[in-house]
Amino acid sequence: MTEAEDRKPRSDEARYDPEITSEFAIPQGIEVPEGGGEPETTSEFAVPEGLAVPQPPGAEPEGSAFTLPSTYSAQDAPPAFTPATGIPAVSLIKDAPWQDRMRTMLRMPVAERPALEPVQRAEEGGPAIPRVLDLTLRIGELLLAGGEGAEDVEAAMFAVCRSYGLDRCEPTVTFTLLSISHQPSLVEDPVTASRTVRRRGTDYTRLAAVFRLVDDLTDPEAHVSLEEAYRRLAEIRRNRHPYPGWALTLASGLLAGAASVLVGGDLIVFVAAALGAMLGDRLAWLCAGRGLPEFYQFTIAAMPPAAIGVAFALAHVDVAASAVVTGGLFALLPGRALVAGVQDGLTGFYITAAARLLEVMYFFVGIVIGVLLVLYFGVKVGGKLNPDAALNISERPLIQIAASMLLSLTFAVLLQQERSTVLAVTLNGGVAWSVYGAMHYAGGISPVASTAVAAGLVGLFGQLLSRYRFASALPYTTAAIGPLLPGSATYFGLLSMAQSEVDKGLVSLAKAASLAMAIAIGVNLGSEISRLFLRVGSAGKRRAAKRTRGF
Repeated sequence: MTEAEDRKPRSDEARYDPEITSEFAIPQGIEVPEGGGEPETTSEFAVPEGLAVPQPPGAEPEGSAFTLPSTYSAQDAPPAFTPATGIPAVSLIKDAPWQDRMRTMLRMPVAERPALEPVQRAEEGGPAIPRVLDLTLRIGELLLAGGEGAEDVEAAMFAVCRSYGLDRCEPTVTFTLLSISHQPSLVEDPVTASRTVRRRGTDYTRLAAVFRLVDDLTDPEAHVSLEEAYRRLAEIRRNRHPYPGWALTLASGLLAGAASVLVGGDLIVFVAAALGAMLGDRLAWLCAGRGLPEFYQFTIAAMPPAAIGVAFALAHVDVAASAVVTGGLFALLPGRALVAGVQDGLTGFYITAAARLLEVMYFFVGIVIGVLLVLYFGVKVGGKLNPDAALNISERPLIQIAASMLLSLTFAVLLQQERSTVLAVTLNGGVAWSVYGAMHYAGGISPVASTAVAAGLVGLFGQLLSRYRFASALPYTTAAIGPLLPGSATYFGLLSMAQSEVDKGLVSLAKAASLAMAIAIGVNLGSEISRLFLRVGSAGKRRAAKRTRGF
């Protein structure tokens, strides 16, 4: 071997030495018996010898997944899932408003809902699911913030999703949270989106515009694209209120004056109640600009009318001082939130209903504190206020009907309604007071029953007008119930408590609560009756109207 080969590293084959054995080899000198004992390699799950495993009694042998179970009996078999006669198809009335059709869908079980109608706005590649859900939530946010009931908000959200071809959608509405879930198919994960409602405002003009947008989305002849829907929604958000601030303050004063006439006031009482309500409204606007919560805004707004009434009592002016305070309370009572809260409870949205009624209670407590503070100091300094004045309301039918119509008119302005709806709601308020006066003053029927019937007619007429125009029913009902609000019962209950007559005060406040519940239930019952038995308008008339408007 040369010197170069000696320096070359040796390969594995070159290094192999037969004398070297595996480290697992049995050393020499140790004998292993053959054939005895356990095999060298066994499973750890193997059953040791000598151990008998008992078999469970009645165990079925392994078989096919389609093998009938041993407990199955052909004689006692349940009926097939699909009967021989088939499952009756559910069809929706085509000429009914979209609110009724979507509400019918929401009240059905998921498995019984009819199939989706043909999509009218099919885009390339299908609809953009996240954008459709976002548009749906934004529309629902405007409706919920405007005071619409939870069921109507869900119906609108459901209508928007189905108009863009998204089936198997489930909207959920609570007082401050909106969410919607869409499942593309049975094997795909659902897509869920949510939105929080942080600010609320009263603008029924904006509410009516949102309803028109949803109505156009559900109309198969409108062909509103997703981009067009977003553009119109942005315009609705940017639109200014139809009435300026000074008009709202003037309307608040006229509302209080009209309410004071309803409970027996004269011209002096009308002017005093109007001045007190306008002063309270300006103070509330000042507090709102400083960021003070609404609870304190209601407390401060309730003080000026009560102070003017106490001032009349201290000056011994021969006027109905209690009517001044009562008129000021009418402009503050949260009738809109009360009706919406009771409606949510009656339709099964108990969480939202509880939140709305809690909001009403906080506002009412704020009004109570403001009025009680003024009445308490007025009584302490010698003010003579008579709680029994509620029994001496003079009956002036024509003047009271005119005052009720003025009250509904100014209430509609405060709610920022469209000018085209003001006349209808004014007439509706006059009819409501006429029915109440005929039943209570002329017929001697209890005020709670009279209020319930009058509120039921308000809900019925309001629902008919809304179905005729394919719009929301709130602009036609909320302002019309203004003359029925329990302002006088609330005031006299507070006055009795301020004069240490707690029992009489609690009775009067209970009467006010009963009247408020009668209003809310009556409005909801009238709306449900109109949906059950009446049908107004048709799809053909609606399409002709849309073409006339240029849509």
